[in-house]
Amino acid sequence: MSGYNQSSSIKELIIAIPGAIIGFTLLVSILAYLFGVVGGEKAEPSKEATEAAEQKVVANIQPVATVEVAEASGAHVEKSGEEIVKGVCIACHGVGALGAPKVGDAGDWGPRIAQGYETLVKHAIEGIRSMPARGGNAELTDHEVADAVAYMANQAGAKFDAASLKK
Repeated sequence: MSGYNQSSSIKELIIAIPGAIIGFTLLVSILAYLFGVVGGEKAEPSKEATEAAEQKVVANIQPVATVEVAEASGAHVEKSGEEIVKGVCIACHGVGALGAPKVGDAGDWGPRIAQGYETLVKHAIEGIRSMPARGGNAELTDHEVADAVAYMANQAGAKFDAASLKK
């Protein structure tokens, strides 16, 4: 037989567990007291520190920018198709973004040119697939959009006349 006594092991365990819990609690309490986490008097901040903190808060909540709304301009100055293409359309049609036909690429424009000038203008004004209406510039007139379509399509070999849609 072995010299192992199970009843003395249980007694030792019953004493050891509460002892470990009490010891751990004392250790945490002493450390908390030493580092000032628990209890103790709280020092009132000085008047200067309070004012400095208030000034910092006021500085932090100041607006970082302002918005100035432009006043409505007088008459709309109409732009040429070339100006519109270079200022608006080139953002997508320059690189072929989202399947846009590239300016000057006859392969991209061929099937579209075959649809006819009026259809292309209608798509440009109303928007089609990923292209927003008026190329995303709501200020463009129908005539300006038509001029831009003619300019881009003509760069790819079409012979459209923007004046043909003028009324």
